[in-house]
Amino acid sequence: MFLLNLSLFEFMALLSGVSAAAVALYLLDRSRRRQKVPTLRFWISTQQPVAVQRRRRIQQPWSLLVQLLSMALLLLAIAQLKWGTPDRTSRDHVLLLDTSAWMQASVRGTTLMEAARASARAWLNVLPAGDRVMLVRCDGLASPATAFEADRDAVLKAVRESTPRSSSLDLDQALAFANRIQRLHAQRPGEIVLATGGRVSSESLAALPALPANLRILPVRAEVENIGLRKIGLRRAASGGDLWEIFIAARNYGSRAQTVPLALQFGGAPAGRQVLTLPPGVEQNVTFSYRTKANGWLEARLLGNDAFPGDDRAVFELPAQKPLRVMVYSENPDLLRPLLSASPRVEAVFRSPAQYQAKPDADVLILDAFRPPAEPQVESIWIEPPQGAGPIARRALLEKVAIRQWNSDHLLGRGLRTKGVKLDQAMAFIPNDGDIAVAETEGGPVILARPSKPRAIALGFHPMKTDTRYELTAPLLFANILHWMSPEVFRRWELNAGTVGTVSTVLDPGIDTKAISIKSDDGRAIPFTLQDRTLRFFVGSPATLRLAAGDREMVYSLTLPEVPDAVWEPPSTVKTGVPRSYPAPPGSRDLWQWLAVLGAVGLGIEWALWGRRRTATTAGTPVRTEPDAPTAMRRAS
Repeated sequence: MFLLNLSLFEFMALLSGVSAAAVALYLLDRSRRRQKVPTLRFWISTQQPVAVQRRRRIQQPWSLLVQLLSMALLLLAIAQLKWGTPDRTSRDHVLLLDTSAWMQASVRGTTLMEAARASARAWLNVLPAGDRVMLVRCDGLASPATAFEADRDAVLKAVRESTPRSSSLDLDQALAFANRIQRLHAQRPGEIVLATGGRVSSESLAALPALPANLRILPVRAEVENIGLRKIGLRRAASGGDLWEIFIAARNYGSRAQTVPLALQFGGAPAGRQVLTLPPGVEQNVTFSYRTKANGWLEARLLGNDAFPGDDRAVFELPAQKPLRVMVYSENPDLLRPLLSASPRVEAVFRSPAQYQAKPDADVLILDAFRPPAEPQVESIWIEPPQGAGPIARRALLEKVAIRQWNSDHLLGRGLRTKGVKLDQAMAFIPNDGDIAVAETEGGPVILARPSKPRAIALGFHPMKTDTRYELTAPLLFANILHWMSPEVFRRWELNAGTVGTVSTVLDPGIDTKAISIKSDDGRAIPFTLQDRTLRFFVGSPATLRLAAGDREMVYSLTLPEVPDAVWEPPSTVKTGVPRSYPAPPGSRDLWQWLAVLGAVGLGIEWALWGRRRTATTAGTPVRTEPDAPTAMRRAS
């Protein structure tokens, strides 16, 4: 026999404490007793009170003995006394259940996830009752679903509730997690059991360390034929305009060659179609081109019927191509027309100064050498403004000067490094706090920008009337100015569809790290790492993220399931399958139920035999007293 919940020392300490308290109560019994005496209404006693002798023995020893025996039986029931030999063979197992995206694949109407759950249940059914099990769901991250649990129903419930996720199985991490859990928390480590479909990435397969000796594999074998989309990328063509370039990669994960159509739709209408022929284990890249300025949903779909439909479809939302509307007020518009017609993203309208409006239907105003009757209420570009015109004050009119420095560190001067540009005549401006000097001469800045809303920039010379018209300086300067005034129009959009997990991208050289941000659709910031120009971040569940880096914005639609490209075959030395049985633990029987009943019966018997008598005595039973000397009485005065 042995105690399950308490050690012998703990049991003896509790029993000694309870017994000492019971004996003390019996020894210190001082119940008051009612006595019937004649009414002495008019007399008082003058005798000194009689000294009461303390009892020096237990009045009811048999009652005390029955109570001590009953309480000992109840303490044995609490300690869970068992008949038999203590079980020193029970072990703590870790059950790794593959919940990767690949487990969504189905064969003959049954998914791999259902087969893995069935294998896990079969293994749990042959375990000894005293063994404890921790269930860990494994995909890109190992997530414990239970603690070490002896209750089989709790573990089976967690197995039933396990469903496939979107990332692939990280086998190395799962095995390392199981080893660490057994080393730190298991009383007697048992087996590490892995129920898996065996799909892992080739990189993790190459880096897989030595397998633990206590590993058991519950393989889910199935011949699955699947062709899926690996990644999709969209970007505006370098020429600008409304042309989108679309890159799609598809892979054959099966063991046979497959031919499948790939179709594009935009807004529900066909936008392109190609037929792919893929040998087994081969990835193929295809490209499409599509023209649109409207926003809408672009869908890429493989029109096959394979065992894993989750990677057959991807959807993007294309942003609208909003043009930059520029209103030009000039007496000589032919000089500016070549500068503004070079970009397809700019829509320029030319008007005479007499048609001036302070707030026209435009995003930017260009005022060429005239004084408007009212200040513009939108962003404005002032070319050779007259004295007193515009928000930027003139300092002096310079003759025969040269530009000595461009502010190439700012967006307005990016790419402008030509020095010594001769200007026959130019206006120098007076900068205020916060103004940006774009081009400077000995006499002061001749191009000055004011970033306050609405933004304004003043040019002290006409770029098409100087030597700059023969170089790239003039078109590049105007491109920088329009980009600074309306950065969202010139933002470079890239849209990428891919799988959850680790995402990496290479940023442009010279990017300001403070201008980098990654946010989800709900506005939550995503942490990232940056090494040299390579940016990396991790996403464990399907999401749409926006990466902003300067004038470049990338949208990542990480909704495709991550399907590994390799199949793991465990070594022949690893135990596989569900065993017929495990060694049975030593037998034992619980006695606590009987002990609890006997303890309760003992307390009931004690109350029936002695408890009522004590109650009756203390409730008013006359007590005979020995006669004493006559009490002297005197009349009350």
